[in-house]
Amino acid sequence: MDLHTVTEVISPAAPGMWRPGDAWLGGGTALFGEPRPHVSRLLDLPSAGWPSLTVRDDGVEVAATCTIAELAARLKRHRIVGQCCHSFLASFKIWNVATVGGNLCAALPAGPMISLGSALDGVCTLIGPAGDERRVPVAEFVTGDGRTVLRDGELLRSVLLPAASLRSRTSYRRGSLHQHGRSAALLIGRAEPGGGLTLTVTAATRRPWVFRFGAPPSAGDVEAAVATIPPDAYTDDIHGRPAWRMHLTRLFAEQIRTEIGA
Repeated sequence: MDLHTVTEVISPAAPGMWRPGDAWLGGGTALFGEPRPHVSRLLDLPSAGWPSLTVRDDGVEVAATCTIAELAARLKRHRIVGQCCHSFLASFKIWNVATVGGNLCAALPAGPMISLGSALDGVCTLIGPAGDERRVPVAEFVTGDGRTVLRDGELLRSVLLPAASLRSRTSYRRGSLHQHGRSAALLIGRAEPGGGLTLTVTAATRRPWVFRFGAPPSAGDVEAAVATIPPDAYTDDIHGRPAWRMHLTRLFAEQIRTEIGA
């Protein structure tokens, strides 16, 4: 999609450069996906040269500008990372351009980087126009379909995936209307110490829902937890109606509980 209202591109860009009418540019696969007549200037982030991944004692810091291809290649030993990357159902051309940060900031219900970050208790680092930083869990970063907690001029710098979460055993379920369709429901379970379970519901709902069980949950425990998601929280579009998404969520949640418990 041509953004014919854009008259200038700032490269490289940095915090403090934003003004009304600007948009942060990552890979551009989401930004150029639809008309944006309010955008008059692009602030190019990949040219800032942020390291794609930084291994730390407490986990792996993934730059917002890290591409899906880089993430999949460098964290391939973690199965859940590959599963979420493949949920894009995208060509290698998209994989080599689309960024982790762009997928999060687009805040589409089916965004698999939202699923991955929420399921692994990822934490976003946000930088404001004055250089001030704040940290927000990925599960709280997306607040609705196309909505995030980002303030005017604020940018997503990175996502920290905790080492303990990356080491955990996971269970993954994804449903779609057809083999190569957009995710209608994407659930991830993560085994916790002592037999506990963290269950994350995405794609079926407009924002992530995370349920934590400190001890091995029963089928009734999981069913009761999932039932707290209001009916109007489920996504309703051409990729699936709410009632069907709700059915998949309950089905996948029980399958994950059984698999993690085994």
